Amino acid sequence: MKNIILSGGNGTRLWPVSRENMPKQFLKMFDDKSLYQLTLIRNKNYCEESIVVTNAKNFFIAQDQTEELEVDKKPFFIVEPIGRNTAAAIAFGAFASTKDEILFVTPSDHLIKSDKNYEDMIYFGKEAAKDGYLITFGITPTKPETGYGYIKTKTGKKIMDVLSFCEKPSLEKAKKYIELNQNNMKEKYLWNSGMFMFKAGIYLDELKKHSPDIYEMSKAAFDNAIKNDFLRLKTDDMTNIPDISVDYAVMEKSRKIKLVKADINWNDAGSFDSLDEVFEKDENNNTKNKNLTTYKSHNNFVFGRYKTIALNEVNNLIVIDTPSALLVSKKGKSQQIKDIVKILKEKNPESVKYGRTVYRPWGKYTNLRTDKRFKVKTIVVNPGKRLSLQKHLHRSEHWVVVKGVALVRIDEKEFLLNVNESTYIPIGIKHRLSNLGHIPLEIVEVQVGEYLGEDDIIRFEDDFERVP
Repeated sequence: MKNIILSGGNGTRLWPVSRENMPKQFLKMFDDKSLYQLTLIRNKNYCEESIVVTNAKNFFIAQDQTEELEVDKKPFFIVEPIGRNTAAAIAFGAFASTKDEILFVTPSDHLIKSDKNYEDMIYFGKEAAKDGYLITFGITPTKPETGYGYIKTKTGKKIMDVLSFCEKPSLEKAKKYIELNQNNMKEKYLWNSGMFMFKAGIYLDELKKHSPDIYEMSKAAFDNAIKNDFLRLKTDDMTNIPDISVDYAVMEKSRKIKLVKADINWNDAGSFDSLDEVFEKDENNNTKNKNLTTYKSHNNFVFGRYKTIALNEVNNLIVIDTPSALLVSKKGKSQQIKDIVKILKEKNPESVKYGRTVYRPWGKYTNLRTDKRFKVKTIVVNPGKRLSLQKHLHRSEHWVVVKGVALVRIDEKEFLLNVNESTYIPIGIKHRLSNLGHIPLEIVEVQVGEYLGEDDIIRFEDDFERVP
């Protein structure tokens, strides 16, 4: 069996913790591991191989976090330059597999406890998939939830017939589903977990039958992709593929659908209200947080690692503090944060794309201080990586090494910088920073100039094929 891990989401409902440059599946919020890493760990005991379908801007983060785990067998990466939803993403994984291979399709951003119930879910799904069914997994609702889709099924023990797929409902309709579950013994409404299992060939046959345009265009994109030790799809090919989910493209139309009831410890980690169910609480049902002090305050979800946070006689709030943004919301309303993000994207796109720390294919940098004519940042270059050969038209730069050894190129001259040594790069001069060592290279950079935007960069050479 092969695990197809879908890792292209942006996690907008978890802004400002989650940003486009570092979406929720890569945030290390759970015992210093990310949801993506936990997905790899959880499924390696059940799947012989794995394929990660991710987007171009997060590919290097996924690679780095995979390397951190030191897993026995590395996943194969399929890199999308632009997202075209889950129907096409799963098709790419199926095209990369033999037709009789059973695919276990999982999101990379769910929090699931791997236990006997999870093992049983996989067992029943695999047995049904062997018989040629497309398997979806349903979770018994514990509350009226508007953030999940629902699946209407005939009542059964483990494997059920699917009657219909239901959109994310209004609160009134979600309450109705819970009421019907309690009173109707023949039909049940279960949460759509977003996990699937089927033979690769069966999925492709059903996709071709019910959504032939997606099948044909995905097949063309796959066949035309650049194949190295990973597969990189081409932008022109991807733009032709309809942006449609697997539910719409296949699951709602096929007559080969079965549902496995998943009695598992599952949380989609898709909103702060969902995370509130996971994080440990104090005696007043506030989130346990060493930075938090409360007075006559109850039932608040608080996330913040950088500042002292004090709550005074407030209840039922969500308070999210990051170095570059603060969010305050009512509990029960965190699904609407995606609407705030849309407004922010028009008003200040950078606040949606990046936090204080920005991740790059070669490492990361953290903005410490920005003024009108100077900026201070720390830069971390991973072992064996280097920045592009570049120049700036509006700023000069000063570099001080604080950890590791830097190989510096300024114009045509190359030299090494050790800890506590520095150099200066004038405006308009080609330069490059490299780390040839075995530990991360850390430098402090001071920029001085009339314009300090990140778009003031002209690239001449780049290991990661970024545009000039």
